Amino acid sequence: MSDEQIGRDLPRRDAEDKLRGRTRYAVDRAEAGMLHGALARARVPAGRITRIDVGAALAMPGVHAVVTEADAPGLYGVGIADHPLFAREHVRFHGEPVAAVAAETLEIARAAAATIVVETEPLDAHLTMAEALAPGARDLHPDWEGYEEIVAGGRRAGNVAWEATVVRGDTDEAFARDDVTVVESEFAVGRQNQASLEPRVAIARFEDGRYVVETSTQYPWAVRSAIARLLGCADSAVRVVVPSAVGGGFGQKYEASIEPFAALLAQRTGLPVKMSFSREEEMRTALARENAEIRIRSAVTADGEIVGREAVVLMDCGAYGGEQTFLTTMTAHTLTGNYRLGSVRLVSRAVYTNTAPTGAFRACNGVYCTFALERHTDEICDALGMDRWEFRRRNVLGDGDLGATGQVFEGDVLGPMLDRMEALRAQRPAPRADGRLLGTAVTVGTWFVFVGPSAATVNLNPDGSATLVTAGVEIGSGSLVQALPQIVADRLGMRPEDVVVRAADTDAGGYDMGVGGGRTTVSLGSASAMAGDEVRRKLLDAAADMLEASPEDLELADGFVSVVGAPASRVTVLQVIAHANATSGPISGTGSFTAPGAGAMPGCAAGHMIEALDLPVFAVHECDVAVDPDTGHVEVLDYRVVQDVGRAINPRAIHGQIQGGVVQGLGYALHEELTLGEDGRLAQGGFETYRLPLAGDSVPVRIDLHEGAPSIGPLGAKGAGEVPILNVGAAVACAVADAIDRPVHRLPLTPVRVLGLLLGAEEDVSLRHIGPSWRDNVLGDPDALIAAASG
Repeated sequence: MSDEQIGRDLPRRDAEDKLRGRTRYAVDRAEAGMLHGALARARVPAGRITRIDVGAALAMPGVHAVVTEADAPGLYGVGIADHPLFAREHVRFHGEPVAAVAAETLEIARAAAATIVVETEPLDAHLTMAEALAPGARDLHPDWEGYEEIVAGGRRAGNVAWEATVVRGDTDEAFARDDVTVVESEFAVGRQNQASLEPRVAIARFEDGRYVVETSTQYPWAVRSAIARLLGCADSAVRVVVPSAVGGGFGQKYEASIEPFAALLAQRTGLPVKMSFSREEEMRTALARENAEIRIRSAVTADGEIVGREAVVLMDCGAYGGEQTFLTTMTAHTLTGNYRLGSVRLVSRAVYTNTAPTGAFRACNGVYCTFALERHTDEICDALGMDRWEFRRRNVLGDGDLGATGQVFEGDVLGPMLDRMEALRAQRPAPRADGRLLGTAVTVGTWFVFVGPSAATVNLNPDGSATLVTAGVEIGSGSLVQALPQIVADRLGMRPEDVVVRAADTDAGGYDMGVGGGRTTVSLGSASAMAGDEVRRKLLDAAADMLEASPEDLELADGFVSVVGAPASRVTVLQVIAHANATSGPISGTGSFTAPGAGAMPGCAAGHMIEALDLPVFAVHECDVAVDPDTGHVEVLDYRVVQDVGRAINPRAIHGQIQGGVVQGLGYALHEELTLGEDGRLAQGGFETYRLPLAGDSVPVRIDLHEGAPSIGPLGAKGAGEVPILNVGAAVACAVADAIDRPVHRLPLTPVRVLGLLLGAEEDVSLRHIGPSWRDNVLGDPDALIAAASG
């Protein structure tokens, strides 16, 4: 392998088609005789269903079928199976599906859905986590104890859908020391919509006794499993196909959503059925980034040593547990993962509320945990009178340090990254002296690559090209059309453009954990590299037979296989392929990869789906802001990123991910927030009322790619698509706090909120429903958790 294809700034092969509008997404597709589906939704946030009448809808001309919860017997979920396809006995959020209609046109389907009558007896609606956790609060799921646990280990009770805890060391002793300063902070953040340009969409058919679903998803195998669970069939009776391009996901399309409805209607009608959410449905029932509340306190010595830390994190999962049961387990790594800690106690809870379910969003859980941790860190520095840069230099995790769960970290990464940030800082322009308040902040962040199992097959074609078959999905990051072809081409001595990547199909590609968590280049890349290595071995074996040489004496480059040291003794790759096809058969290779399983300290983590990080990824961000004291408007003057990439397969692609991630993070920091009306419905129904970053809000990002950190990825690579958003809310919030000399405990920092902070009119975060100590916020016996961790 020559490494000629690695580290190249290659353009995206799909760029021109996307720019010219030639790319066909699932939402663009149609079939002859296709029906259209629409959902009837509940118009109350909570209620007991007494009657559903679909008679008028069934009688409407052009309607072919109406289905309700009686037609979908199963339950699905991530950690627990608590989610029916349709509201069953209870309505749990405004907009919950109660029936689905298939009709000859979308207009007829929607009109028919509007005639469906749903009668309910009112129930108290718990629209906030405070209401859901209040003493005596009604259980949203009275039968929660009977739900199947898909993943064992999480604590559950009442409106706590899932609880994960960490206990390492003796924090009681740490906080009782007479040489420490105790700093306590509280934070709150709202929901953020992924705002993918392509809505969630599916086209389903029922043929030969199987469901065939073409969909815009990040995780086709999860969709397959969810359809099977909900409709009561075997997984093998479901085939999921994803077009060559998905119009954005950012985590929203990681779980199943629209696909089971389309599949059920296709089975009932015997015709293909297309369903697509409207923008209003995308906004009001999307699996948005969850709102969260965080209390964190630390015991710190005068010289900056963090001897103890305790934290409570509440995550609003909405009406069903969903992805949040998994995301609770990430708190240990995002909220307590930047700095050395003498001891730590943490509890992270997913809380049921009568609101639309929430889900994954780029650097899920990490963006607000990093915001809380870095603002808390600045408040520690203020309390100690210590320089913020110096505190971070002293305390960031390094080689051999313990993480919150007792994981031993490898390599000094964050320290050198802080040093490199100083060089970037020297390049910033001088701020304008125009009467605005200026602030600067540096933040660090710890993320991880969600590794998990992946499989790949590489087929060598008669024309010398290669076809890569996986269940990976191109969601816009470019990994499938950039990094993976580069990795395979590097193995086979060919050009990346000669590697064809097949669209995802669960009948063709092996099992895969989906595209998300920055895992594509690492997991699918490793499997693809392994498959490429097998193809290379077979190719050299066939050439050795032709050249009467040992495979170890051969080299592969520029379309030839030649004997090392005797370049005239060679054959073309095409000749070798023809020889193999005639003698031993077509050349192909397979590869697989999964998490190696990093170790945590026994007993430290309870209820965690990830106890330790197989592949940590670090980031250092710094930004300069100007705040208008008259309006509260915040302008980001300059933004700088040092990102840990392991090894840059395609630096140009990584730069694009960082630029995009920062702009998306600016939306979270300054503009975006979904809010609830009194009826429990999300108030923002479209882009007219939901403030996304505009072109004028964007800022060029100064970027330094830090290579060389330990990595299990192919060629030392790490995932680069998720981490760029991680620190943005933290960096902006810390810079604004520096500018206005006021504490910042809530995002987003809209002009109204910033002006309120400046005038002293903004109400500070007060989490009275969180108990005063860690012990007050765990299910069961806290002393039993402490005892388990200590021995």
